[in-house]
Amino acid sequence: MKKGKIDIMWLGRGGMGVKTAALLLGEAFAYIGKYIKAFPEYGPERRGAPVVAFTRISDEPIKGHYGVKDPDIVVVIDKTLLKSKIFKNVIKNNTIILINTNMKLDELKERFNLRGNVKTVDASSISKEIFGKNLPNAPILGALLRILKSHPLEEFIEVLKDRLMSKYEVEIVEKNIEAIKRAYMEVKE
Repeated sequence: MKKGKIDIMWLGRGGMGVKTAALLLGEAFAYIGKYIKAFPEYGPERRGAPVVAFTRISDEPIKGHYGVKDPDIVVVIDKTLLKSKIFKNVIKNNTIILINTNMKLDELKERFNLRGNVKTVDASSISKEIFGKNLPNAPILGALLRILKSHPLEEFIEVLKDRLMSKYEVEIVEKNIEAIKRAYMEVKE
């Protein structure tokens, strides 16, 4: 990662919360005084279609508003996108790759020919257990926070609580927090 700046690319499918996760992460860092840009890259997306979103975090103002071409971190919410052209075009040897999967790390690296700093969390299983359906964006945020090591988990949870309490019932907010905490502890490296 560049000093004082982190560029994150999110890859998922419509309906998996990719855009929401990118925005929530940005809001949390803005709350602690960082400069952020967080936005999706839209085309004719629909539920199930590939979706790309970006989060930029910096100690300095961010002037441009364009997609991340050289990400420090790529978050893959749907592992089938590991075969996509966009994924293959942005991965460098020093890119951190966080993947939502239940596959063993060695098996995943071999199957998709992955090199470098690969980390996994089974965000889908966590969300199915907690929410009763596949909503992996909250757990993937917890895993990403652990990888970033720059934002205290409890502080992020307070920001998230404030943001979600205005939209959702207390029970939904509590489930999101449970999913984030659990994934934070279950990252595999």
